[in-house]
Amino acid sequence: MTALAKRIASGLCLGAAFLLVANWGPSLSICALLCAIATIALLEFYKLLDAMEIPSFRIMGVVASILMITGTWLSLTFKTAVLAGEHELIILFVTIIAILIRQFPQKNNDQPLATMACTLFGILYVPFLFNYFTKLAFTWESPSWINPIGSTGLLLVFYLIAVVKFTDIGAFVIGSRLGRHKLFPRISPSKTWEGFFGGVAAGLLVSLCVYFTVGGRFGVITMQIYDAIILGIILPVMGTVGDLTESMLKRAAKSKDAGQLVPGMGGALDVLDSLLFGAPALYMYVKILLAV
Repeated sequence: MTALAKRIASGLCLGAAFLLVANWGPSLSICALLCAIATIALLEFYKLLDAMEIPSFRIMGVVASILMITGTWLSLTFKTAVLAGEHELIILFVTIIAILIRQFPQKNNDQPLATMACTLFGILYVPFLFNYFTKLAFTWESPSWINPIGSTGLLLVFYLIAVVKFTDIGAFVIGSRLGRHKLFPRISPSKTWEGFFGGVAAGLLVSLCVYFTVGGRFGVITMQIYDAIILGIILPVMGTVGDLTESMLKRAAKSKDAGQLVPGMGGALDVLDSLLFGAPALYMYVKILLAV
């Protein structure tokens, strides 16, 4: 089986699992799944640090990750005013203080600054960005903890994944067949400008296909065709930035993949890399320009 075939097969399995859980899984199980995915991806990031011989406080990172996602879910599902809008800042503040205090007794750590900085960067890079999936899923319709997510969250998350992942496929196909001009060879030697523009074209096409399929109605959110065009360009670009970011990290760690969890794709972080920047971009666009 070719690399592309493995990617497509794994993608279809993950997509089917997503639709199954999102349509029938209770809100609580979705929160638990998001926490599990973020935890696995964050541990893979810290594993890259191990390859670079940079110590990290991974337990603190995992605890902060779970608290951040769970806090967002609680604030949106139960409309807890105390948590709404502030819990992420509180968790980050407490985590920064905890990391500093944790570093105090370490006598034999000759990289204290790198340890603290990289531990915190892992939290910002993985769970903080990934938490926008929680916001996309629960912001506009807040089901009880035993009910599935609403159609708005389901459609927005599906739209994001479809556009970004078809961007990846388009970039891979066009780049492997027509690629001649390297994009950033120092970071990712295999990526080309032809692949980049092919990926953007594929993402834009999928964005328009989803738009026409749902008639511009994403639950309580209404898009116009120009929104689909704008997002069909923004999301592929953000996906490429995310992909290059992880490539830079893996290159620094001299590692091909962050993990081996998904056949043909690598680890959880390899699957999420292009989505981590796309989720905040979609959320901000919808929240600022489309939500009423």
